Amino acid sequence: MKEPSIFGLPQCAKTLSIRNVSDERGNLCFAENSELPFKVERVFWIANVPDGKTRGGHAHQTCAEIIFPVSGAFDIYVCDEDGERVVRMDRPDTGIYIGPNVWCELRNFEPGTVCLVLASHPYSAQGYINDFKQFKSR
Repeated sequence: MKEPSIFGLPQCAKTLSIRNVSDERGNLCFAENSELPFKVERVFWIANVPDGKTRGGHAHQTCAEIIFPVSGAFDIYVCDEDGERVVRMDRPDTGIYIGPNVWCELRNFEPGTVCLVLASHPYSAQGYINDFKQFKSR
């Protein structure tokens, strides 16, 4: 079943802006559970991705994620029944919501990039679809 659009954008890639407080000391970006489309059950980050390597390359059956470029930039390829998009992620106050049954692949990492992921479910290897052909045939 297709999840409804929470932010009024296509299912395939919904952006989510969080608060960014900026002063002479720098920037502070933050969000609270009450402002997110799900209660955060897992947090992880990706760093030190070698040149030319990708991350992701799967879809989740039930888990949703919000992905933020905390530092640096990368491209994210997303694909669902509505189509596909590539989105450049380069603002620490703007994440992308990836719902269940959306294929996601992170590419073209700039050196020094750190990517933060908020997930709606604990890790479960059984919850992944890792084969793109299988994903497309569903």
